[in-house]
Amino acid sequence: MAADETDTGSEPVTRGSCHCGAVHWVFRGVIPDATICNCTVCRRYGVLWAYAYDGDGIEVEDKRGSLTRYICGSEQLSFNFCSRCGNLVSWRSLTSGPDGRTRIAVNLRLAEPGDVADVPLQRFDGFHSFEDLPLDGRTVKDVWF
Repeated sequence: MAADETDTGSEPVTRGSCHCGAVHWVFRGVIPDATICNCTVCRRYGVLWAYAYDGDGIEVEDKRGSLTRYICGSEQLSFNFCSRCGNLVSWRSLTSGPDGRTRIAVNLRLAEPGDVADVPLQRFDGFHSFEDLPLDGRTVKDVWF
């Protein structure tokens, strides 16, 4: 799937899909950064997260009903996998915020590499401090391999 523009041409759109193509996601707008986290879950999955809100910035399409949830630990969010190919597609908050929106993140590793190569990396210490670490100038292309 390629990054493209909406019909009006005013807003960038980045797309991704699982390996088998059963689940797709769309990120509308500029992706400000990709979070690389060292928590016990994210470091095992090797994901790069892009955050927004469900239906407001990010849309996940699962026409075949292939998404499977994994809820662990604090039970504040679910990790959502394609049950057919096993790709981790997203995480989603299990509660809505005060504004009624639900936080969600999609795995940028499911996008075409060139479409997300220049997205800055935000390192997050989810293992010790639960804080963002200083930016170091790297982008997604620096951790692609």
